[in-house]
Amino acid sequence: MRSWIVEAGSTDLGGLKLVERDRPAPGPGEVLIRVHACSINYRDQLVPLGRYFGGVLSAEQVPLSDGAGVVEAVGAGVSRFAVGDRVAGLFFQNWFDGGPSPSAGPALGAPPAKGMLSEYVALPEQGVTKIAASLSFEEAATLPCAGVTAWNALMEGPQPVRPGHTVLILGTGGVSLLALQIAKAAGAQVIATSSSDEKLERVKALGASHGINYRTTPDWGVQASKLTGGVDHVVEVGGAGTLAQSMQAVGYGGEVALIGVLTREGDTSPHAIMLKGASLRGIFVGNGAMAQRLNAAIDASGIKPVVDRVFAFEDAADAYRYQSSAALFGKVVIRV
Repeated sequence: MRSWIVEAGSTDLGGLKLVERDRPAPGPGEVLIRVHACSINYRDQLVPLGRYFGGVLSAEQVPLSDGAGVVEAVGAGVSRFAVGDRVAGLFFQNWFDGGPSPSAGPALGAPPAKGMLSEYVALPEQGVTKIAASLSFEEAATLPCAGVTAWNALMEGPQPVRPGHTVLILGTGGVSLLALQIAKAAGAQVIATSSSDEKLERVKALGASHGINYRTTPDWGVQASKLTGGVDHVVEVGGAGTLAQSMQAVGYGGEVALIGVLTREGDTSPHAIMLKGASLRGIFVGNGAMAQRLNAAIDASGIKPVVDRVFAFEDAADAYRYQSSAALFGKVVIRV
């Protein structure tokens, strides 16, 4: 079978290599997945650059956490899946339910876990979930990291999004657009930011009520607060460089779901939320039960994840390059 790997010692995309490997066989408690599609997340860009947790790879690694396909075979003792089931891997292989835990890992696509960018992958059955019946493999492949992250941020906190709430999304990447769709399905009003007026028009077409160009409106958090009277939920994917404005945007009793590390420098003082009684909740993807609830909600609501471009398996390196470009709008998928 064919697999993409990141070579040991890689510090750039030149470390991505397409190789031939033996097809795995499922061991006890494992399912063998014939992968049909994968998607790329921001964290996947860091692995070949040697900048993800653990630094430069000491051994080769199959990349990507997100992949969807069909169960090809099952190992002894498997009870949750059968041959022919449409499934996806879970980001965290040992976190099926409950709150954040130090035993949640490993996370697919980085050591010591397996990765999904391969024609076949064998995973333990607790690290797999059925995908929404209404989605194609390409659409379903967008969900394990970005989709569960957005769902956790909006629907799994102390005050899940409900009709009449307001949600602020930052930018037009995968997490943000999935959060927009989840929020709209829940009856919320959505405000979006971008540096591109053209992209803001596109998010309005997807259902956003307002768009704020953060280049022409540097105090975009203040503007979002004026538009809404204080935002109920901020999906904070930017990191340190945007957190101060997100805390300006959030309203009394609201929540900033802290997800992003796209920017590393900025004012991270939490005092702006103190008088509002607002909260800051850390989000690191989510568990398997959240993935199940997300897929059920997608079937019920008709959400279709925004797939920007689909690349052939042989062109995976080009997919990485496009995903890191300013042209990105939604998710980049690799068809296997």
